Amino acid sequence: MSEPISASEVAAMTPASSAARSSIRGSLRFLVASGDSKSSDLAGETTISTGPSYPSASLENDHRVATACDDCRPRATDPSGRVPGMTTLEKPASRPANPNFSSGPCAKRPGWSLEALGDAFLGRSHRASEGKARLKLAIDKTVDILGVPEGYVCGIMPGSDTGAFEAAMWTMLGERGVDVLAWESFGAGWVTNAVKELRLDDLRVMEADYGELPDLTEVDFSRDVVMTANGTTSGVRLPDYDWIPDRREGLVLVDGTSAVFAQDVDWSKVDVLTFSWQKVLGGEAAHGMLILSPRAIARLESYSPGRPLPKVFRLAKGGKLISGIFTGATINTPSMLAVEDYLDALAWAEGLGGQPVLKARADANARVLFDWISTTPWVENLAKAPVTRSNTSVCLAIVDPAVTALDEDGQAAFASRLVSLLGEEGVAYDIGSYRDAPPGLRIWCGSTVETSDLEALTPWLDWAFATARAELA
Repeated sequence: MSEPISASEVAAMTPASSAARSSIRGSLRFLVASGDSKSSDLAGETTISTGPSYPSASLENDHRVATACDDCRPRATDPSGRVPGMTTLEKPASRPANPNFSSGPCAKRPGWSLEALGDAFLGRSHRASEGKARLKLAIDKTVDILGVPEGYVCGIMPGSDTGAFEAAMWTMLGERGVDVLAWESFGAGWVTNAVKELRLDDLRVMEADYGELPDLTEVDFSRDVVMTANGTTSGVRLPDYDWIPDRREGLVLVDGTSAVFAQDVDWSKVDVLTFSWQKVLGGEAAHGMLILSPRAIARLESYSPGRPLPKVFRLAKGGKLISGIFTGATINTPSMLAVEDYLDALAWAEGLGGQPVLKARADANARVLFDWISTTPWVENLAKAPVTRSNTSVCLAIVDPAVTALDEDGQAAFASRLVSLLGEEGVAYDIGSYRDAPPGLRIWCGSTVETSDLEALTPWLDWAFATARAELA
């Protein structure tokens, strides 16, 4: 086994100095050091060898890059491809207490019930003083839990995360050139927006296949930059924000919908951040949050895009920020029932200990799946580089030879059969891969999911695979 090296040593290497290793496109792709090993997946405990140079990325708190462990080898299979101990189709004895593993809307917080919404401000105007107070409380608690810095503003927007991010793109982009990064479905949607709807003149698109990141070294921060923080449909996340310079001319716009609360945000590197209530905190859909830095506010007050703007996108008027949006005077009518539900989720998060605990819960949940993957030969994490593997939307590729030998429709049908089997048993709902993603599974590990439910789920995943695999014979 080779000796561990530091992240700074990895960053100093070039493809030429590691010619014996694979030179793979993408700044954060790595060659697993042991060909038959599966590596530890959470950032900070990552098992990788070095590859091409990439921007220095902090791997959690200790900035370590470890080498491949020898005890993470997949179990041997018998000639049928089944794992020993899975030669029968006996159903596991234990079941998840909560089978909701959807990636959006996501599981409600533990212990949630409709009684939590008993104080909802219903049947009254949201513009009444009591209604505005509830909306402002939701904003204030969001700011507190996320540690949003002084000078930034946070507002509630219509249209969920999509509406919030659309508003930012339509009002701010076009002042200078734009780099758009995409490595999964939602990032690709922002590319479509920039190319076909906004029709930006000076636009560069940087894309990567599912499971990978684009080459982050190619990003030009004299331009505006648009990206997702966590690819909900590919399970690939930004490893950190260290590669973004503190001093930059352009704005950085981040769609953080499946990252916020479960992953850290370096606010000094972000000018626009959006998310929805329905993801990590398990709130309801249709409302989004928009957080703007002082630099983003300055852009809104100094730049007019010269294009028609729908009312729901208008953030400034007469060269001034519409400040009411960021104090509870929403652009249009919100659901006060959904607001109350979000307040309940925020109170739960606050009671746990805030964002660090929410992140720790997601990390522990993802670890259950990562450990299971490391000893399960029929499945792999869709995200290739361990440091980029999401702790919320974990996406799985089915790699059993009998399945990969099928055509694309056959592989999709096999994955769909697994999803159906698990749904019929009532042990996992809504875990099929996203419609635009490669066939496989997508299991939500966000903060409202209990670790014990994921521990109970993994034997059922093996059972469903064995059942569906036997049907291929």
